[in-house]
Amino acid sequence: MVRAVPDVQGHCDQRFDAVRAAFEENFRARGELGAAVTVEVAGDRVVDLWGGWADPTATRAWGRDTVVTVWSTTKGVAALCAHLLIDRGLLDPEAPVAAYWPEFAAAGKESVTVRQTLAHRAGLAGLREPHSLAQLYDRELTTARLAATEPWWAPGTRSGYHAVTYGFLVGELVRRIAGVPLGVFLRREVTGPLAVDFTIGLPEPEAYRAAELVRPPVEITPELAARYEQLTPVALAALGNPATSAADAYTPAWRAAELPAVNGHGTARAVAALYGILAGRGRYGGRRVLSPGTVELVRTGQGRGRDLVLGPLVGRDTEAGLGVWLSGPDRMYGPNPRAVGHDGLGGSFGLADPEASLSMGYVMNRMGPHIADDPRKTALIDAVYEAL
Repeated sequence: MVRAVPDVQGHCDQRFDAVRAAFEENFRARGELGAAVTVEVAGDRVVDLWGGWADPTATRAWGRDTVVTVWSTTKGVAALCAHLLIDRGLLDPEAPVAAYWPEFAAAGKESVTVRQTLAHRAGLAGLREPHSLAQLYDRELTTARLAATEPWWAPGTRSGYHAVTYGFLVGELVRRIAGVPLGVFLRREVTGPLAVDFTIGLPEPEAYRAAELVRPPVEITPELAARYEQLTPVALAALGNPATSAADAYTPAWRAAELPAVNGHGTARAVAALYGILAGRGRYGGRRVLSPGTVELVRTGQGRGRDLVLGPLVGRDTEAGLGVWLSGPDRMYGPNPRAVGHDGLGGSFGLADPEASLSMGYVMNRMGPHIADDPRKTALIDAVYEAL
């Protein structure tokens, strides 16, 4: 279906006119409702566009400062907090998690390392016992259950996407060392000093700025049905225990929770800035945030293979770094195989390419059916690299 293109606002350097065209085409031909995209090159903001509607009834325009839940695009930000502690010598990637979180040593996990945890190789992709959404909002209960849980596979041997548990694992490491929840640490150490509009959860006084997510279309094609039939118990636990929805992500309870894997709220500008720390080899806005060595650690591949959770859904091998995914031969984040990024459920993403001094952020509220590589994302990335 061809749709009218809403008034797109912001700025776009002439060199990147193809990005504006792709952004507008997302509205015209790819079902976009409301969205924003930001591109930074060598510290310069060359694209900063937004448009459409912040609600499904098209009564509230998407504005310059509209924020939205970005789902798993949050994970790269959570990992950034852990890498700050690594950079300062307070967290050792080769140390066992139990060195910082003694209760974690239960059920055969005494040797699980921080590196394995950051790379989705800890074997804790999901909880084994039923876990409700209300229980998920209880950080102490959820982390206690994770500490007591037996791994689904031998840690370190395979990757298995820790869709929701990732945030609790990384968040608890940060809390044990820094003494505050990850969201507080992020604000104190990164987003506050850099004036970046990104939070874990969203303070209720700011709720008026939040776009309302629209659930993805329910169209189970034979191909998609076949992929879902391949999901193993660990994948079902990772993706559906508990089940979450677009409606859940627009509630006061969701905004009040500390879910560092999935409930980051921000603008495209903020996502580009946070991933820009990696693109600038640790520097952003004239400030040193990470050392270049730590940036290299972030994007050090941990072994390419068929992920136990993502594999059946994306239909190919992938490779994780320590908190982000490598672009690899499938060009998930453009032609540089060592570029990195993270997708959020439904379409959002952050990208960092240090070789090109490039970072990108894209956020939207009409969720697509893809867990990764939404066609809107692909069109925007292709347009950026065409301009470069």
